Amino acid sequence: MRIGYDAKRLFCNHRGLGNYSRDLIRILNQYYPENHYDLFTPKIKINVPVNAENTTVIQPDGIYKYLPSSVWRSIGVCSNIKRCGDTIFHGLSQELPWGIEKTGTKNVVTMHDAIFMRYPELYSSTYRAVFIQKNKHACRVADHIIAISEQTKRDIINFFGADEKKISVVYQGCNNIFRKQISEEQKITVRTKYNLPDQFLLNVGSIEKRKNAALIVEALHFKKLDIPLVIIGKPTLYIDEIRSLISKYKMEEQVVFIHDAETIDLPAIYSLSDMFIYPSIFEGFGIPILEALCTSTPVITSTGSCFEETGGPSSSYINPQSAEELGNAISEIMNDSLLEKKMKDDGLIFSGKFTDNNIAKELMSIYQSV
Repeated sequence: MRIGYDAKRLFCNHRGLGNYSRDLIRILNQYYPENHYDLFTPKIKINVPVNAENTTVIQPDGIYKYLPSSVWRSIGVCSNIKRCGDTIFHGLSQELPWGIEKTGTKNVVTMHDAIFMRYPELYSSTYRAVFIQKNKHACRVADHIIAISEQTKRDIINFFGADEKKISVVYQGCNNIFRKQISEEQKITVRTKYNLPDQFLLNVGSIEKRKNAALIVEALHFKKLDIPLVIIGKPTLYIDEIRSLISKYKMEEQVVFIHDAETIDLPAIYSLSDMFIYPSIFEGFGIPILEALCTSTPVITSTGSCFEETGGPSSSYINPQSAEELGNAISEIMNDSLLEKKMKDDGLIFSGKFTDNNIAKELMSIYQSV
């Protein structure tokens, strides 16, 4: 089988959709190397190693080299798909090219979330208008739709009119580096590299309003907890709101921001932390939760959305609007070593639900069905 992919995020996004795309291609290459994989991307910003024997990277050619890259990705790529003779084209980030249904190639699209519909105030009106049309189009023309959680499945039916009969839920995994044993030597090296405290709470993800990291600062202040907090992620304007709280509560020595952490160091950072806190308002899946579970790190995250699907029965769930609930949850885990151990052990077991083998089989079953 020859399968094409919209690989822009794979080569251009460091986390989120980029990680999803890279993991999917890695998994399929590992379990189904007999297939050929065409990766269509307008740009390459990240050096991603690919298997030269069964993978081809395809970029704009002809007139499309001189036009905005979005034109090729949205329209022009269809001629490349036909030329390659792809049996299936898979849109990995909620969109499919216009005209894909006329190429004779079957197509699949992965839908991650409808956050911009639930929280329109977090997005510009232009962004919403463009992506509403792209998402509706993808759901309409797709031969099959992959939703990354049951929550996402419900949302794309409600917001984009997706046909429930052609939707399958296939959960995400995470980079396999989070499932490997981490030596004490690695931990010492990473602790020194980032000057990490002996004990600390951890938050990982883009530092944006929806991720709600300010609630952790509020919770620490509310409960008068002096344990350090390490926040890792790419900053947005929201970081000013967090810094304002830090200044207000005189917590400058307690909260540490790291904006340049290398992915390869993250498993050790998770393992060094006392617990992972993810009070996000809404997600499609929440990969950092799974990363934490894979490293036997206790997780506190939000109620609602997809969080129970990803975090499992032994994570702690709090109202993402309540600093009091979060503060109480942190205190409870810090003061109960048996609870902490149970969360570590049970979380690691639950993370086995999202293995590469399971994901590969489910994806290939969908490709074969279309």
